[in-house]
Amino acid sequence: MKRNLGPAYVAPQALWLTIFFAAPLLIIVAYSFLRKGLYGGVETSFSIQAWADIANPTLLKVTLKTLWVSLAATIIIILLALPCGYSIARSKNQALRLFLVIVPFWTNFLVRIYAWISILGNEGFVNQALRFLGLKAEGFQFLYNQGAVVFVLVYMYLPYAILPLFSTIDKFDFTLLEAARDLGSTRMQSYTKVMLPNIKGGVITAVLFTFIPIFGAYAVPLLIGGKDSYMLGNVIADQLTKTRNWPLASAISMSMTLLTAIAVFLFAFKKPKEQQAVKDIDPLSLPNGKTIGFFHRGPGQGKKKPSGKGVA
Repeated sequence: MKRNLGPAYVAPQALWLTIFFAAPLLIIVAYSFLRKGLYGGVETSFSIQAWADIANPTLLKVTLKTLWVSLAATIIIILLALPCGYSIARSKNQALRLFLVIVPFWTNFLVRIYAWISILGNEGFVNQALRFLGLKAEGFQFLYNQGAVVFVLVYMYLPYAILPLFSTIDKFDFTLLEAARDLGSTRMQSYTKVMLPNIKGGVITAVLFTFIPIFGAYAVPLLIGGKDSYMLGNVIADQLTKTRNWPLASAISMSMTLLTAIAVFLFAFKKPKEQQAVKDIDPLSLPNGKTIGFFHRGPGQGKKKPSGKGVA
């Protein structure tokens, strides 16, 4: 009887995904192969002109700029999130620190952007403090450049990386680090050779959680970077509202979706192999030829059961 109810359990989720994901995606795909209407919208005639327009040099320049900003922001976020996640995992006050990480989510996204505009603006706190110290150079401003866009994007999406990294690091056996250092490994070697391979899944999750939304960012480049820092999300919005070229906007959207989907699938297929590779490490090489692991396989020997010391 329960087996017969299986489709009934799946039906609500399938209906939800069909209405709010599959159907809109199919509409965008269909629009990308139609012709632009004279006064906006589309004409019901097949055309690949929108896909040909993607090769426009200006659009390619914006695409490269979007990739650069997304990669730069993601790398900075991961470099900041790793020590933050480690600190929270090792802290006795995990609940308090997690609360401080989550607090920014309680404030509206646009409110936080305008808060940074008031801080970094010409009459903002930073500029006034620099003028007071006599360090403000004339004509220099913190807003409306790519550096400001990357900075605010890092602030906005840093919690999205801290949380999955903390979750992964919190499950890590820290006694392995102590054992590695006892065997002559430096602190950096113990982190890179012992810890990182075991938390690689969390790093991949953090990268996906940050790179994908940053790649399609709209509000931050528009309000913080200005016209000179437009990204693909801004181009899509302009094509829909100003130029009213719906087929081109749809083609750009689909190209972005394909790029992100390829990245996700590559990580998804690569992740299990990497995790298996970590499990198959036998033994873990450390300085002076020493090893640490659950067993050590000597010349002409099979696997041994774990010894009390775990050192060979």
